[in-house]
Amino acid sequence: MSTKVYTSASPARLLLVDDHPMLRRGVAELLSLENDVEVIGEASNGQEALEFLANNEVDLVILDHKMPILTGMETLKEIKARNIKTKTVLFTVSDSGEDVQDALKLGVDGYLLKDMEPDLIIIDIRKILRGELVISPNLASILAQTLRTPSIEDIAGSLTGRELQVIQMIAEGLSNKMIANKLDIAESTVKVHVKHILNKTGLRTRVDAAVWTVNHLSK
Repeated sequence: MSTKVYTSASPARLLLVDDHPMLRRGVAELLSLENDVEVIGEASNGQEALEFLANNEVDLVILDHKMPILTGMETLKEIKARNIKTKTVLFTVSDSGEDVQDALKLGVDGYLLKDMEPDLIIIDIRKILRGELVISPNLASILAQTLRTPSIEDIAGSLTGRELQVIQMIAEGLSNKMIANKLDIAESTVKVHVKHILNKTGLRTRVDAAVWTVNHLSK
């Protein structure tokens, strides 16, 4: 689909990027009711958006997350890499704390959910244009939980060399006694290692530890 261009004298020039024409139309109609913002372009994917931005000055890019060719995140990366002077907001159905965190790391100016009330969307867009960082309120607790959850790298890095040996052997199905024999240590010492491993990883049982190891440390 080709990029659609509007004429605009508005000080706030917006580009809508979403692969759903009906949603773009709805957002464009909503914004058309405001006299201080105007949609000057539409694109159905990130590649079209980048082509538009190469030839037009835009104050704010409203990006969908899941799109063909280039996703919202990939488009955001390219906007930053090309040093395009525009504010950006992800407008999405994804309430994943990891998605919000990734977007913030990429320098997004806003993260809004598509099920927001229309008047709140307008308010938040104006905040973003004024330079405020805006995140949908109901994402705050989800984001906080994600930030509290250590990454796989952090967890693995917290384990000692001996603990890594033990957890790998647990994943192989070895009992504490078998692990003790292989490592030439007391079985009671193995139990201590297992306890430390479970505490550090937040896992409840050695079965959980085995599954976690297969999924995250054995790839």
